[in-house]
Amino acid sequence: MLKMINVSKTFYKGTANEKKALNHLNLTLEQGDFVTIIGSNGAGKSTLFNAVGGSFLIDSGAIILNGKNITTMPEYKRAYEIGRLMQDPMRGTAPSMTIEENLALAFTRKAKKSFFALNGTDSAYFRDVLSTLDLGLENRMKTKVKNLSGGQRQAVTLLMCTIASPKLLLLDEHTAALDPATAQRILQITTEIVSESKITTMMITHDIKAALALGNRTIMMDEGEIILDIKGEEREDMSLNKLMSYYSNKKHKEFSDDRILLS
Repeated sequence: MLKMINVSKTFYKGTANEKKALNHLNLTLEQGDFVTIIGSNGAGKSTLFNAVGGSFLIDSGAIILNGKNITTMPEYKRAYEIGRLMQDPMRGTAPSMTIEENLALAFTRKAKKSFFALNGTDSAYFRDVLSTLDLGLENRMKTKVKNLSGGQRQAVTLLMCTIASPKLLLLDEHTAALDPATAQRILQITTEIVSESKITTMMITHDIKAALALGNRTIMMDEGEIILDIKGEEREDMSLNKLMSYYSNKKHKEFSDDRILLS
């Protein structure tokens, strides 16, 4: 479904700040996979997402999505097939537009149009979709998104990312800026939407517990490489201590990211 073949990306080449962000990375996702991604700061997690989403062109390798080579495809064209949710609730929506208008704007991706128009049928559909969140937003469709709480806005953004049935969903620490209770609710909504729609998903998180509990597969990144890829019984038996032991044996150094160690 998604294949990344020998993908490399280096920033600031030839300078004192040269950084190899992706190092001959290989990754294959099957249809319906829900993969959680962990790793310390600078491991290459967000760079991986940026490469898939088309924020920049990779230096070498290939990216194949659903049988199509998208390696050189511009970001705006990839957006028809890829949904992405950032950790900042302020991103991903048009704050001065209503909930209904934001959903209509996202829905245009399904028809691959450059314009949107609201009609009664769409409004009824948006109301039904919003009701599944159990946040009461179906009764606030005329409310401007800027007047929502962070959790409500993130829930709307999640719907915007999935309402057009993307081939791939990228969740970049999408609960990190929320309080624990709200973050838990957004994770629950995420799981329900992904499961029901069978959307192939990758989710970056610093929460080890969530990484091993959600989805069907967990990968660990370090220095632009995938150093651990687990699923099935091996994943069920995995713990923080085992992960850290694996990292130390693999990299010959101690893991030092407190966000993960203390999560």
